[in-house]
Amino acid sequence: MTYTCTRDVVEDLDRHGHLVRIRQSVDPDLEMAEIQRRVYAAAGPAIFFESVKGSRFPAVSNIFGTLDRARFIFRNTLSKVRRLIELNADPFQFLKSPHKYLNLPATLWHMLPKKVPSGAVFQNTTTIDQLPRIKCWPEDGGPFILLPQVYSENQMQPGIMRSNLGMYRIQLSGNQYQTNREIGLHYQIRRDIAGHHAAALEKNQPLRVSVFVGGPPSHAFSAVMPLPEGMPEVTFAGAMAGRRFRYMKKDEFTLSADADFCITGTVIPGETKPEGPFGDHLGYYSLAHPFPVIHVDKVYHRANAVWPFTVVGRPPQEDTVFGQLIHEITGPMVPKSIAGVEAIHAVDAAGVHPLLLAIGRERYVPYDRINGRRTPRELLKISNALLGFGACALAKYLLITAYEDNPRLDIHNIQDYFQHVLERVDWRTDLHFQTETTMDTLDYSGTGLNQGSKVVIAAAGPAKRDLMKSVPAELSLPEGFSRPEMAMPGVLIIGTRPFSDMEAAANQINTLTQHLRELKQKNELPLMVLADDAGFTAGTLNNFLWTTFTRSNPSHDIYGVDSFIRFKHWGCEGPLIIDARLKPHHAPPLVEDPAVTARVDELGKKGGPLHGII
Repeated sequence: MTYTCTRDVVEDLDRHGHLVRIRQSVDPDLEMAEIQRRVYAAAGPAIFFESVKGSRFPAVSNIFGTLDRARFIFRNTLSKVRRLIELNADPFQFLKSPHKYLNLPATLWHMLPKKVPSGAVFQNTTTIDQLPRIKCWPEDGGPFILLPQVYSENQMQPGIMRSNLGMYRIQLSGNQYQTNREIGLHYQIRRDIAGHHAAALEKNQPLRVSVFVGGPPSHAFSAVMPLPEGMPEVTFAGAMAGRRFRYMKKDEFTLSADADFCITGTVIPGETKPEGPFGDHLGYYSLAHPFPVIHVDKVYHRANAVWPFTVVGRPPQEDTVFGQLIHEITGPMVPKSIAGVEAIHAVDAAGVHPLLLAIGRERYVPYDRINGRRTPRELLKISNALLGFGACALAKYLLITAYEDNPRLDIHNIQDYFQHVLERVDWRTDLHFQTETTMDTLDYSGTGLNQGSKVVIAAAGPAKRDLMKSVPAELSLPEGFSRPEMAMPGVLIIGTRPFSDMEAAANQINTLTQHLRELKQKNELPLMVLADDAGFTAGTLNNFLWTTFTRSNPSHDIYGVDSFIRFKHWGCEGPLIIDARLKPHHAPPLVEDPAVTARVDELGKKGGPLHGII
């Protein structure tokens, strides 16, 4: 089906049994977000909120709540877009199977944006305070737009074919924002809008911004799509919609003709205000920091407009499905983008950017395979390329191993991947740090906003050890350490007292490393993690991934038994130790409001609209 607006999606999902309606009035302050999280966790349907307190507009969430539903929404175009990307990756596929690409001209036509004189979004205007003002977490600084499509152009090279459409969060009120006149614009490090903002600052001119909400679902999906530099998201939006992106010009702003809502406004050079806090997709609050302000010009909306939204928090959440669908579509391009790369996987359970897994080819010295002397060589070149490639540049921990060592290794089977690496890693040589560099804006484990470190763990060659599967019976720990538990073969979680400061932590861990020297099986336990709650961290794979990689800064929180510095290279002889305790400078983790949870529980009881779903 070809959608022209959000209501089209709602009606289509309803007809096919993919939607539940909540007719009673629901509070946008925490309650709607809690409902979304609970229904998503239950793999439930899309949710249509017919009555939102304080707003005359209905809302819908969980549209992309399962991968099957996302495929259903794009059922008419997904295979065509895949084929387009396949052909881009390998043009000779056309000669092999030309019949597969008969629809290619139509797809290419849909990629061309279409300027129109008017559109449905022009039908009405409203004000910011009349929109569904959804607040997701108790300590959020206010309500946010949670599926925004933020449109901007580079003033040095204007035009829709050089535009950016990105999903940058928008704070609707709170903090120091003037009601209905100002809203907050937050974009993270390494985002395309930053180049447009920099160009406007260079010319000392306001940056015109349009915020689209709703419209064809391909528009929102395109706003998170990692496209090649120079390819505007509006072209991909047309391909996924099976319908050209329609746009208009009004008062020097660009508007999506098919959007349900459009907010236009300007960013004044040099002006910032505190934005946040906001419960973000790492599972913690991103704190209040100065960010640009959008001075609101107009708020447009179509008749029968529906406000789509999502909720982020500790993964998995609905944005997890975005990542899965992106992988399905872009998989063929990965080996073509960086020579030697076979597969990459940004691990959602670890907050996406903190942990990147990769598999690469080792072709520099193939004769080493014969002689059995396998050490990472080309993998290091690939690692440097990955850390300069698109969103992969935000990776904090990059683990990479050689395809030749196990061609059947599945990068999405995370436990198998870890076991493969830990069987082969040599902590004396296989750690490569960047100690003063940038870090994801949302990651507070570093030394400041956007500041932290990275580490590459590159392991290749035959297995060096068998991994221990249970806690050694003879393991003893010094005072202050307790409750050792296995997270997976070769990974031991150790509970310890709360973190106080770096000096105390270093002294405490030094005592532990001295003690571990005497452990006979230490080679079979290559990785140890210190945690506030060992039982929680070892309880599930997702808990291990989330705790370990969101709560540690490689340069500061990696230690090792018998560690050394040799010619500026850090390594260790025995187990690697990651201090994954919460630190005083970390952002607080997200916790639901118990009173709101109780209200949502009522909706799931017999006779409630969510009975049988949550």
